[in-house]
Amino acid sequence: MPASVPSMRRIAVLVSGSGTNLVALLEAIAADPAFGGEVVVVVSDQPTAGGLEQARRRDLPVAAVPLADHPDRAAWEVALTATVATHAPDVVVLAGFMRVLSERFLRNWPDRVLNTHPSLLPAFRGAHAVRDALAYGVKVTGATVHLVDEQVDNGPIVAQTCVPVAPDDTEASLHTRIKAVEHELLPACVKLLCRDRLRIEGRTVHVLPEELP
Repeated sequence: MPASVPSMRRIAVLVSGSGTNLVALLEAIAADPAFGGEVVVVVSDQPTAGGLEQARRRDLPVAAVPLADHPDRAAWEVALTATVATHAPDVVVLAGFMRVLSERFLRNWPDRVLNTHPSLLPAFRGAHAVRDALAYGVKVTGATVHLVDEQVDNGPIVAQTCVPVAPDDTEASLHTRIKAVEHELLPACVKLLCRDRLRIEGRTVHVLPEELP
């Protein structure tokens, strides 16, 4: 019998900044009828984040959950979890979201939270990956999409793409080229997750072949 096609997955996107990865994801979904997912909410820890405005322009539901509005980080994460859960997502995508999430949040979507990071993990974790790569003098860096766990930029790696470092690169010029790679890599990995094509064994993520209809 033909294999069944996964139902349309509901995607929540978390952003902190301008939302370029969000836009890349939305454009990829719009261009691919077989993507298998749709963005149902965009949430930010920054009320003025450009990513929220990008979502509003596309008539997508948005929400802001600022850390400053809560007595401590634990209370903030409870509120964030409740806000995201209200939209019943199957997949959560961190697209430039600059907060570390704990088990309190992650247990709601086990192995269903993806993050993009501007280095070839496990090298150069943290918020200054591009700057750190340049300071170290590497000749190649890149972009990583990984599943999220409770540690910083630590979860199982789904995919990576290399970006050569030019002798005259600045942090801005190198980051621009890495972002261009992320804009392709992140949507591709979200599609794999939406179409149930990822199998996790320990730290290894296997990409399953596309099932023919």
